Amino acid sequence: MRQIRTRLSTLICMTALMLFAAGCTLKATVKETTDTTSNVTGTTSGRTWFTEDGLLHPEHKLTAFMAFNQTNVEQDMARGQGEYVTSLGTLLELSNDQQAAFHAKAQGAFATLMTSDHEARLQQLRMLAR
Repeated sequence: MRQIRTRLSTLICMTALMLFAAGCTLKATVKETTDTTSNVTGTTSGRTWFTEDGLLHPEHKLTAFMAFNQTNVEQDMARGQGEYVTSLGTLLELSNDQQAAFHAKAQGAFATLMTSDHEARLQQLRMLAR
């Protein structure tokens, strides 16, 4: 339990540092950090995110990636290309041949994806990957 708290604290600090470095306002940074932390801890009751080796369990990688890279993913999806949307496709287990179609679908659904709540957004991304 102590190890999970330590890792969660580290993740929160890293997120705050990234958001401050990106020039976000303090109000948005605190809200986004606490919302993400609440979502992460609230949706994992009874389960741990990390293996004994300190690695993320595969079923939590997509959620963690989106939580920590949301702004970059949004920018790449709006453009229909980029390393973050490609990484997202990889986490969704898309082959290299499927990536271009996924990029186009993500760009087309950008407005809808950005108005959704976190869980709905993850479900929509999984649907786009099909």
